[in-house]
Amino acid sequence: MRASDEHAYTEYVSARLPALRRVARLLCGDPDRADDVVQNTITRLYVHWRRASAADDLDRYVHRMLVRAFLNERRLAWARVRLIGAPQDIPLPAAPPGPDVETRDAVRIALSRVPPRQRVVLVLRFLCDLPVAEVAEILNCSQGTVKSQTALGLARLRTLLDGPVVARWEGE
Repeated sequence: MRASDEHAYTEYVSARLPALRRVARLLCGDPDRADDVVQNTITRLYVHWRRASAADDLDRYVHRMLVRAFLNERRLAWARVRLIGAPQDIPLPAAPPGPDVETRDAVRIALSRVPPRQRVVLVLRFLCDLPVAEVAEILNCSQGTVKSQTALGLARLRTLLDGPVVARWEGE
């Protein structure tokens, strides 16, 4: 890679790394796996930097790479191995002081229990604020699929937030 390309890559990754980590953490529900997904994404971005930097929208291109890295990682057998309990078995940490931390953590826990494809759609649609057409392009599916996955994911999220996740916060 030429020095100018390497400099552009370094600047882009340095600026976007916090946002990529946030999205990956929401997708994975586990900070360690999220870091693995981000590392995989930025490594592949480095390898394909010339093609990526020529894209019309570099952020959308990298989001697509991140989502695909997450979905591909979920397909591997080792991704189903857990050294600790499932998200619902992990004790909840004490909430740090701040505005609406309990709700944010309850949503994060509930989101970790939504199926991966629906979770991707919810994160991209509502947390990354992408329109249906862009999400469909990132996932390489139809807009109707994105809409149905959104509806199913929201229904599952509502069920979880009305059920055991909220009950744990209320001490029941």
